[in-house]
Amino acid sequence: MRELPFDLTLRPFTTTEGLQRGLSPKRLRKRDLITPVRGVRLAITEADSLTQRCAALDLHLSHPTAAFSHATAAQLWGMPLPRRHEFPVPLHVVVWGGVTPLRVSGVIGHRSAEPLRTSLQRGLVIVSAADAWCQLATILDESELVQAGDRLIGRPSPLTTVPEIDAAIARYGSRRGARVLRSAREHLRIGSESPKESTLRLGVIAAGFPEPEPNGVIALRSGRSTHGDLVFRAWKVLLEYDGAHHRVDDVQWARDVDRLNELAGNGWLVIRVNRASDHRVILRQLDEAMRLRGWDGTARSTHE
Repeated sequence: MRELPFDLTLRPFTTTEGLQRGLSPKRLRKRDLITPVRGVRLAITEADSLTQRCAALDLHLSHPTAAFSHATAAQLWGMPLPRRHEFPVPLHVVVWGGVTPLRVSGVIGHRSAEPLRTSLQRGLVIVSAADAWCQLATILDESELVQAGDRLIGRPSPLTTVPEIDAAIARYGSRRGARVLRSAREHLRIGSESPKESTLRLGVIAAGFPEPEPNGVIALRSGRSTHGDLVFRAWKVLLEYDGAHHRVDDVQWARDVDRLNELAGNGWLVIRVNRASDHRVILRQLDEAMRLRGWDGTARSTHE
């Protein structure tokens, strides 16, 4: 069996290009290639790549007014989604300008009455991050929307700005999901770093605690500064979410120990949370720590 040219093992290509590169029709039907869309081939080793599957579909698209949208755009932007909406699920493509929605197997086609704001990412035209988030309002609940939306303005590299989010919500208007979208917007916070942190923040607020600062900066007596995941600054209490990388990376683990020891030396009470934590226990421990530091049980927002 003839080997594929190296570059064709790394990207999708049309059957026309394959023939021009010397591949026979029989070679194009071999099992090391898949047909993600008619007239296009992709190395089977790349079959699980969302970017490559989108690039394959892009070779098939003939609409100049088309963009990847909804959950597909959200994933390409790096927004966290529930597993039920992660690839491999049908790709979403939106068109405008009077073009008929795409009808291709494995694709959900959408049509917009007006041109959409788009961006070129990884060689693909996708709906803007803020507009893609708004489109998720039809498939996500409020908590899931907050997790995805926090990524838009989160650390370390925001995808958009708060004014751009508000403008996108205004453009979204009264479409289906508008109510939950506007409710989720009220809970978005600059500085969040992970969906687990967002969920934890929403949980402590719902339990009646003051709203913490996501990844608030903490100045230390040594002259250094650090970030805390969820900072209750007035009481010097800190909730820290330990992800899996904290446990498996020895260097990260050592840094965490030094950092938490220095925080303790500066008078901070630190409550650590991980995936296996019982949130009822965490809330009890938080209540004890906050009351020890003088909290009177009254919730108040740091974003009022």
